[in-house]
Amino acid sequence: MLKFKNASALAVLCAGVFLSPAMALDLSLDDAVARITAESHDLKKADANLRRAEASLDAANANRWFKLEGSASYMNMVNIENPSESQKIELPPSLGGLISESLKDQSVVFEIPDNIFQAGLTLTQPIYTFGKIGNAVKSVKSAIKMAESSQELTRREVRYAAADLYWTAKMTDEIVKLSETDLANARAAKKKLTSAGRANRSNLLKIESDIATKEINVSDARFNRDTAHRMLKIMAGIDVDEELTLTDNFPSSFDALNAGELKTTPQWEILDEQVNMYERLARSQRANNYPTLAATASYTYSSMSGDVGHLFDQKGGQSAYWGLALQMPIFSGGLNRANATVEAMNAEAARQDLAQAKKITTEQYDNAIKQYDHLRGNLSTLENARDLAAKTYTLSQNRFASGQTSAVELADVSAGLYQLDLALLNTKYKILMSAESVKKLGE
Repeated sequence: MLKFKNASALAVLCAGVFLSPAMALDLSLDDAVARITAESHDLKKADANLRRAEASLDAANANRWFKLEGSASYMNMVNIENPSESQKIELPPSLGGLISESLKDQSVVFEIPDNIFQAGLTLTQPIYTFGKIGNAVKSVKSAIKMAESSQELTRREVRYAAADLYWTAKMTDEIVKLSETDLANARAAKKKLTSAGRANRSNLLKIESDIATKEINVSDARFNRDTAHRMLKIMAGIDVDEELTLTDNFPSSFDALNAGELKTTPQWEILDEQVNMYERLARSQRANNYPTLAATASYTYSSMSGDVGHLFDQKGGQSAYWGLALQMPIFSGGLNRANATVEAMNAEAARQDLAQAKKITTEQYDNAIKQYDHLRGNLSTLENARDLAAKTYTLSQNRFASGQTSAVELADVSAGLYQLDLALLNTKYKILMSAESVKKLGE
């Protein structure tokens, strides 16, 4: 009997372990932002673009340094008449005095080596390019600044999206609570109605209809909550089957923003540097019409032999030189001018985009501040209206329980309270997102 009790206790303990819910993951707003930032594909792409721009700077700066080129060649001269033999030149005896006395009345044959090897090095160092290299390097530096500003812009966009996901999920949590409370109140009202005796038929039908409607509201609210939580988990790299507890709550009050005048944004910085980049590229293209002054040096080694096996038996010939070279373009068919014109037009288009962006972004920034102040100013009035609606609902509940009012009036008061709860929650969400908009645009 003792063994049976121990086995029963063990079974109960195991059942409790397996049936207990898993621990939920606590997630704050800062944690959500950090996780979503780490998982952001757009931010990873912005980082890659920055590294690519930095690599382009190395490529542009490489043109400032000397270039050392080497070459090696082997040639075999072919005797057309007799390919198996080397080329020979025969001097006839009639040349007379040109031939020494010992060779008089004899033919003299000169053999031309048909195996030739040459190797050499050439060094070229640009001295002055009239802006070709300098402007190209400056344009790449502008591209790097654009990539840095784009990275910051992406980071702000990711933070704003993360905050939106978090507060949306938190709002769905609160809506589920409100809907469940609203449903519980309706069921309590029905219980009071039926427990007081024979209920009025119209009141009973009305309250049962309200309960059915509120059950749908609860179901919709839970579906929206699960959808919002799932999207938050996906963007934050969290297992979709893991339960979340959002630890940050909607504030009960909001401080003034004290936001200053908008002076610059990452978007403006991108467009401003884009103007600089195109203008520098245009100057670089124009400089292609100017000469290039460079220092140059060369060394060449050559060796010749009639037999390839003896090509390096003797010391070959060597030559070297150094000096200055001036390369002057004469005619390019208008290519450089056309390219410069294209870059200048790109700069003008970027300048127009910058002017337009300043107007739009400034308006968005000012509207975000105005919206924040407007909603924050109306918050206390909305809270008072909600508190009055709650008191009215409590009075209506008591009157309904005593049979002094109808289910229609109770339903109207309940719907008004529920709508004010939603409006208050939505207002807080909008205030928070207005503050996030100000941070995104103006920090």
